[in-house]
Amino acid sequence: MEFVDYYQILGVGKNASTDDIKKAYRKLARKHHPDLNPNDQEAHKRFQQINEANEVLSDPEKRKKYDQYGKDWQHAEQFEQARQQQQYAGGGRGFQGGSYEGFGGGDFSEFFESMFGSGGARGRSRQTRFRGQDFEAELHLSLREAYTTHQRTLTINGKQIRITIPAGVENGQRIRLKGHGEQGVNGGPAGDLYITFQINDDPVFKRSGSDLFATIDLDLYTAVLGGEATIDTLSGKIKLKVAPETQNGTKVRLKGKGFPVYKQEGQHGSLYITYQIKIPTGLSERERELFTELSKLKK
Repeated sequence: MEFVDYYQILGVGKNASTDDIKKAYRKLARKHHPDLNPNDQEAHKRFQQINEANEVLSDPEKRKKYDQYGKDWQHAEQFEQARQQQQYAGGGRGFQGGSYEGFGGGDFSEFFESMFGSGGARGRSRQTRFRGQDFEAELHLSLREAYTTHQRTLTINGKQIRITIPAGVENGQRIRLKGHGEQGVNGGPAGDLYITFQINDDPVFKRSGSDLFATIDLDLYTAVLGGEATIDTLSGKIKLKVAPETQNGTKVRLKGKGFPVYKQEGQHGSLYITYQIKIPTGLSERERELFTELSKLKK
């Protein structure tokens, strides 16, 4: 019989704390549980080894005995019997295995039974509750979709889930839907669903937080003489007054016309408009003459 390194099986060091051992056990047992790997004999064997390692290292008495004898496990029982005889002779109680729930002899290696006996198992392997795995999903939205609160139906692992998406979600934002992951094992709780939002670029508006930015064309005549410009916002068209002699690249701020602030009802950022003066093309002869006259006046 070979020595079994229980620390190596759980992937922890010899100085691992009780919490470290518990975390390592739960992670590995969840991965290799027979209910999740029904036709995988290797996973079943690995699951037995993990349970056995946890059985020893999570119990202070067993762990002490295991650490004490190490690779001299063949002689462990002889050492223990000699120690018990001395204790009984002196009126002591001796080593007691305690009341352990058993896995059943078939679930433990010869090494374990040689060291701890077939009755020293706690056998909770198939009764342990395991939390279901978390699911990850990615949801693509247009900027205009992210502008309003709306509902979506997602199909996750064959199930339809209806969710409400609040206005103002950010690109890359991750939300958690509790209990919508994989079902637990042996009555354990279901995992969670994590959704990451990907907001696609918009051809008109650029977003930064709750502010929006857009560039619009402004004809030369309106820029020079002043007037009105009709522009698009995500909430509809509006008219803006344009001051005379507006320069190319002029920026104006429209407060409250930006993007909704996430989960702050009625709050919006600003929309920043940059004017791009459009030079007229395809001029008629008369228009050229007028521009020529205008240029002479300016000189």
